[in-house]
Amino acid sequence: MVALPKISIIIPAYNEEKHIAACVKRARRHLQVLCVPYEIIVVDDGSTDNTGMEIKKVADGETVKMVGYRYNHGKGFAIRYGTDYVSGEMVVLMDGDGDISPHLVDRYTAVLKDHDVALASKRHPQSRVSSPVVRKLLSLSFRVLVGLSTGLGMSDTQSGFKAFRREPLKRIMRLICVKRYAFDVELLVVAKLLKLRVAELPIVIKLDSRFSVGQALRMAVDLMGIVYRLRIVRWYQTNLRNTTPRYEPILNL
Repeated sequence: MVALPKISIIIPAYNEEKHIAACVKRARRHLQVLCVPYEIIVVDDGSTDNTGMEIKKVADGETVKMVGYRYNHGKGFAIRYGTDYVSGEMVVLMDGDGDISPHLVDRYTAVLKDHDVALASKRHPQSRVSSPVVRKLLSLSFRVLVGLSTGLGMSDTQSGFKAFRREPLKRIMRLICVKRYAFDVELLVVAKLLKLRVAELPIVIKLDSRFSVGQALRMAVDLMGIVYRLRIVRWYQTNLRNTTPRYEPILNL
């Protein structure tokens, strides 16, 4: 009998004491139903509430592991930090607020047989999204800005659910500079430069109005830094190797 590929889930958490334990439990239950080898790595991104204590309640040191640090650095930094701990052939990035169901894991990882990245898109025709009008307008504006400034053709860069094959993800992480708001854009910019195969998939999500205009402005500032490194000084291109390795598909999913 051929062993199934191991799945690693990285969950960054900052001040998510009300949601993180339930989020981890839901993910663990679903992975157990799938009967696949797995690990859940929860990164405490310098929380100032009881997030760390809530994570410890569900961590067992084997299938659910807690890592972290004292001061908050941002989602991008947390995911990059968590990537150093993964051992699975497939890596899923999932937010810790519980907005997205872990039931997507099997569908997204199955796509990695023929792709390097499976990306959730709120604009996929099969997606079901509930979101305030203001948030929709900010999201649309940012998407247009990203497309014009970076050339990314993805319909959605900001959804908090993505799946990667481990080695391409680790290669991307070597070039990640953004620690906070536009981390997802930078991740996909590097993926495009590496000519990785990206699939966009539907998602079911209900978003609240916690996303503010101030956050949108900070995302725009981060985006300008990405554009500077991409278009002006070509920092990403300079730091990539001359040849891009070919990643063989993961079989027996």
